[in-house]
This record gives sequence, C-alpha cells and structure tokens, in this order.
Amino acid sequence: MMYAARADGALNLRDIKGAVVDMDGVLWRGDQPLLGVQSFFRLLRARGLPFMLASNNSSKSPADYVARLSRMGVPDVQASEIVSSGTTTVDYLQQHYPVETPIHVLGGDGLKQLIAAAGFTLSDEASVVVVGIDFELTYDRLKRAALLIRAGADFIGTNADTTFPAPEGLVPGAGSLLAAIHAATGREPLVMGKPGAAMFHTALRRLGTEPANTVMIGDRLNTDVAGAQAVGLRTALVLSGVSTLDELAASTIQPDVVFADLAALVEAWEREPTRR
Repeated sequence: MMYAARADGALNLRDIKGAVVDMDGVLWRGDQPLLGVQSFFRLLRARGLPFMLASNNSSKSPADYVARLSRMGVPDVQASEIVSSGTTTVDYLQQHYPVETPIHVLGGDGLKQLIAAAGFTLSDEASVVVVGIDFELTYDRLKRAALLIRAGADFIGTNADTTFPAPEGLVPGAGSLLAAIHAATGREPLVMGKPGAAMFHTALRRLGTEPANTVMIGDRLNTDVAGAQAVGLRTALVLSGVSTLDELAASTIQPDVVFADLAALVEAWEREPTRR
C-alpha cells in the first residue's frame, strides 16, 4: 500500500536516476530479510539504476554487509555500493587527524577493523574516542571511554540513533551510548551519520546523480528523511522499521511518499514506465 504524504503530490518514480537506501528496517530487521528485498534489487539492476546502501549502523564493515546480502539471495552487491556511519567516520578521521593518532573505539569489530585498516592505531590511551553501537557493551568499556573524554580526548559518535530495530522490537542504539557518555562527561559528541550531510554527500558523489533525481528510501523520519531533504534528495518512507503512521501524522517532517514496506514500493515502481 502507498500513502500520499505531501500535499504537492507523490514522488514521480520515473524521474529517479539513483537511490540511497537505508538497510536496518528497510532491507532487514535483525537477521530476517524483509518483504521485497530480492525483487527490489532485481528492479534496480533491470532498470540500470545505481544505488548506494547507507546505514547508520557502524558495527559491520561493507564486506559484512555484502556477505549478509548474499545470504539473503542478493549476491551481486559490491562493497563500493555501501556507505555506513563507520566508513563516514573513517573518512573524517583521515581528513582531520594524522595517521599516527591513537584512537579508542567503543563499538563493534566492524568499526574497529575499518579504523585499523585506515592505518590508525587502536589504543586504550588515546586522544580521540569514537563511539558506535556495541552489542557487547560492559560497564568497564563505557567507563574507559568516559575517562578518556573527561581527560580531554575528542568525542566522535558514528550516529545518534537512540534505538535500533531488532526482531523483538526497538532496542538501544548508538545514540543511547552517546547519551550515557554525555551524561557522564558533560561533553557533546561530533556525530558522523544521518541526519548529517556527510553520508549523503558521499553517496551522491559515488552515484554521480543530482539530488533532485535521487531518492532516499528509509524507515526513520528524523534521520533518513530529514537528512536527505536537507541535502535536496527526494524521499520515500517505508513503515517496516522505526517510524509509524501515527508518528508521521504528528511530525513536521514529511516524506514525498510513504509505503507500507519495500515490496509495496517495488510494486509501485514496476508500474512506472522508464523515461527515454
């Protein structure tokens, strides 16, 4: 089912030249693929539409996402077609810190591997602390990060999502960890992921498309939709993840179009002829 969202009319899918696609809550929830995943990628390939998969989840590397998609029956996605808050964080570190800078990471193995592969040294005594989602969080890990930040280390957050869509429901996300450290240190993090512009600019640069002809497909109003609109992208919200119809009705953030899930978006897109 498709829902009209904005008074100026639904998104004209025929005008779209590329797509930026969130993953958690759009393509899958936890380890479970959501309805329409395989048909969505078949549609993109059949129409020759470039895409970038963009996730605020920093716990996995692009190679991890490629492997997950392959297990879900989507075998032809390349690591270069994936951008995450982790890869965006690495880009920022490379632009602003010498490679010999010690970095302390509170986060998953994927984030640690990305930062180490960029040449930085991971250390418990560091001048920069990077915080992402950590599914094995302990008090000692939280304490170490807070002590370093209180001692003057720069505080960088991969993303500020307070929740994370899991099969059993919404669970604490990286933003919950940032909030705990902020409460313990009084320091605000510099956040890399959506709704910040950095990830969208990276995606557009790789796609080679103009914002007005690029659609962001996401499940969160305050990150996917708000961030994309700030950069000039068109937006499609799917209701298979975090944001609900009730939240949409109460929000000042309004996407161009809303679908029940990815399968409904595919159905609508398949009815649209391609532009010559």
